[in-house]
Amino acid sequence: MSDDVKDAGLVAMISSILGGNKRADSVAPPPLTEGPPTVPSNGAEADAAPAAEPKSIEPEETPAAASVAAEPVEQPAKIVTTRDGKQLLPAEAIADLVLGELRKLEDFPATGVSVTVYGYRHWNAMLTFAPFSTSFQNATRFRQAMPDLVFKLRRFVELEI
Repeated sequence: MSDDVKDAGLVAMISSILGGNKRADSVAPPPLTEGPPTVPSNGAEADAAPAAEPKSIEPEETPAAASVAAEPVEQPAKIVTTRDGKQLLPAEAIADLVLGELRKLEDFPATGVSVTVYGYRHWNAMLTFAPFSTSFQNATRFRQAMPDLVFKLRRFVELEI
């Protein structure tokens, strides 16, 4: 990160503290995608899936394939829903959903971001950034996008206590 970007971030932070931050107010939040949220997969699953290539089954491999098919398959966890049809999820799962939706936005940092979900019936989410993980203007854009994102996710997800 160049010194000019750091200086601009410091100037913006100081001006926002002193109440003269007109630049951050004029930044429009990025548009959000419509539709139900998707649970992001962790990096290990995403890296492992493309590596596996389909192979043709040869007569020599048939007994090995039969033994693999005989192993019990884990049933997916039952999705608990409310009377309204919303999914009941713990705070960590909702935080992963929020982070997954935010990662779809342009210039969202890959690391250095933390999402905290709090509340109960009308849960909310807080977004924090590690130092130098993003610029002040981008952080402001992402924070301005949070209320719309949380509002949309509340239609599909309820916080489990």
